[in-house]
Amino acid sequence: MGLTNEDEQAQVAEMMLSDHELSEYVTELEEDMKRYFAGGAVPPPEAVRDIIVLRSIREKNGRSKSESQGPVDAQQYLNVEVNDTHMKVHKLWRPAFIAVFILSKIFLIAGLYFYFKSVAQQEEIEKIKTEMHSENK
Repeated sequence: MGLTNEDEQAQVAEMMLSDHELSEYVTELEEDMKRYFAGGAVPPPEAVRDIIVLRSIREKNGRSKSESQGPVDAQQYLNVEVNDTHMKVHKLWRPAFIAVFILSKIFLIAGLYFYFKSVAQQEEIEKIKTEMHSENK
């Protein structure tokens, strides 16, 4: 797994040569780890896969040229240009957003309607109170 230095790796390799059970255990452990990580693996997006393929092709071509021409610059980068300027979301978010937007407008209109109705009723109550006070006098 790369957690040990070269001396410790050499010691483990030597112990594996002398102990058959340890060798089987380490082999079984490695296989279990491979299965575990392969089971949870997620394939990369198509664009990333294309970049990796291009990079491997470039490295192969660079190695064949470097073998005949000498060393190649170690810092080679792929220019990746994104053509899409829109954010991509799940298809169900659009109708959900539209429904929330429409419901918010309905609640806004209902709230305004009941507010103004309440204000009108308060004015009507005040008007009736003033009429009753004037009749009582």
